[in-house]
Amino acid sequence: MIGFFSGFLVVVIIVLLILFFTFVPIGLWITAFFSGVKIKISTLIGMRLRRVRPGRIVNPMIKATKAGVDIQIENLEAHYLAGGNVNTLVDALIAAERANIPLQFERAAAIDLAGRNVLEAVQVSVNPKVIETPNISAVAQDGIEVIVKAKVTVRANIERLVGGAGEETIIARVGEGIVTTVGSSKTYKGVLENPDSISKVVLDKGLDSGTAFEILSIDIADVDVARNIGARLQTDQAEADKRIAEAKASERRSMALAREQEMKAEVESMKAKVVEAESQVPLAMAEALRSGNLGVMDYYKLKNVNSDTKMRESISKVSDNEKNDK
Repeated sequence: MIGFFSGFLVVVIIVLLILFFTFVPIGLWITAFFSGVKIKISTLIGMRLRRVRPGRIVNPMIKATKAGVDIQIENLEAHYLAGGNVNTLVDALIAAERANIPLQFERAAAIDLAGRNVLEAVQVSVNPKVIETPNISAVAQDGIEVIVKAKVTVRANIERLVGGAGEETIIARVGEGIVTTVGSSKTYKGVLENPDSISKVVLDKGLDSGTAFEILSIDIADVDVARNIGARLQTDQAEADKRIAEAKASERRSMALAREQEMKAEVESMKAKVVEAESQVPLAMAEALRSGNLGVMDYYKLKNVNSDTKMRESISKVSDNEKNDK
């Protein structure tokens, strides 16, 4: 019975020791101690209770201590709890220390929490970065389209990383400057002969204002001649004018046809009235004969006049036909 309790007690002690060493990072504390980082075991236990992985704090702290960067472990833990990347932050501070860049912990933490890569920012501040713009289309005053491609050399501005615009703004502003400069050129030949004039004009505009970068240089990598936009616009305008003229001519033609139909209708109406009037002539003559207003001899004279008139018309028609045959 005593042996059973002794064995049970040994098992309990072993389990407790495993739980203790699992909960309390003794190995990490020993590593920190021999690395020159003074940290209490109670502090490590507190990290466990605050659901902070001690290794995420202690290892970067050891790195900073060996590099000679003075950082408080409480600040690192606070940055970790705020959602920051402690390891990247420490690497950035070490890189800034080596490059003699004045970078305080608070500013570095603010840059990291703002969503920017603080280590990359320090590296770009030491080693400038080249941003290549896409093909930018611009049109000179003579209507010739020019395709320009530029390379922008920038250096990170640590002071403006928080709240400063990024690479997209730099590219957009450089593109706007190129379009403006080419558009102010009288001919595309001037752009081809002096591409450096684009760089000078764009640099003088201060395009890096309000951005997280400082523009060091703008180099025109390529200039190509594209379409004749002016001629194309004139052709399109001429085609549009032609269509407008054709539409107006068609409108006038339609109005003329409508007027012609109206006149034909009027003529037909007049003919109908003449026919109707002529149909009344025999009735009127008969009434005149009955009433004595027209004599028999007058009637025969009128018939002779009509016959003579018809004969003259037939003779004139025969003469006209002979002339046409000749």
